[in-house]
Amino acid sequence: MEIKVLTLFPNFFDSFKETSIIKRALDKESVQFTAINFRDYTLDKHNNVDDTICGGGAGMLLACQPIVDALKANTKANSKVVMLSPQGKKMTQKLVRELAEHDDIVLLCGHYEGFDERIRDYVDEEVSIGDFVLTGGEPAALVLSDAIIRLRDGVIRSDSHEDDSFENGLLEYPQYTRPVEYDGKKVPDVLMSGHHENIRKWRLKESLRKTYLRRPDLLDGRTFTSEEQKLLQEVMDEENKKQTSNDENQ
Repeated sequence: MEIKVLTLFPNFFDSFKETSIIKRALDKESVQFTAINFRDYTLDKHNNVDDTICGGGAGMLLACQPIVDALKANTKANSKVVMLSPQGKKMTQKLVRELAEHDDIVLLCGHYEGFDERIRDYVDEEVSIGDFVLTGGEPAALVLSDAIIRLRDGVIRSDSHEDDSFENGLLEYPQYTRPVEYDGKKVPDVLMSGHHENIRKWRLKESLRKTYLRRPDLLDGRTFTSEEQKLLQEVMDEENKKQTSNDENQ
C-alpha cells in the first residue's frame, strides 16, 4: 500500500514517520508514506496556492490549479482520493477498514477557508474525524493514516486489533497485566483461572457493559446474539441495582 498526503506542510508528518509501529511498517515496506507539497505544482509567479473568495468573504480559498495538477500527477487508475473536510463522512472503524483495502490512497489536506468547490470533482470521498474544525487537514490526515496503516497485513498481528473497540460494534473489554494486586485493586479472578470459555464470556459481558455505560448509541439497532441478549440483560440488571443502592445511600 502507498499513502500520499498532499499538503502545504509536509514536515508536519516527519515525526509520524519516525515513531513506533508506523516507523517499523515503513522500514519493512509493509506500507509507503509520502507527504507532497502541493505548492510545488503552482503556476503562480508569486508561488501562491490561494486567492480571494468570489462574492466576498473573510480569508483566502485554495485554488484549483495547483491542487488539481498535484492530484493528476500523483494519482493512478486505482487511486482512492480522500479529502479531509469537516463536511465529510464521519470517520469510523468500518470506514477505515474499507479504505485499508485500497493499495493507493491520496489524502488531500485543506487550509485557510477551505477548497474551491470545483476541486471536489476530483475527489472520491470526503472524510471528517469529528464535528469540529481544525486549522488544517494535516492532523486529520495523520489520524486517518495511522488507523489505516495498523490494519495492513504485516504491520501488527491481526489478533491484536480483532477485539479493538468498534471492531465488532462494541467497546473493548477491560484488560489487565501483572502484578495481580496493586494498591489494593485486584485483577478479576476469572482472568487468572485459565478457563478459556469463562474468560471469553466475561470479556463479552464486560464489553457490553462498557458500551452500555459509555456509548449506548452503539447498541441502537444492533442485532444481538442470544448470548449477547442474555449478558446485556444481566449487565442492565446489575447496573440498575448499583444505581438503586447508590440512591439509597445518598
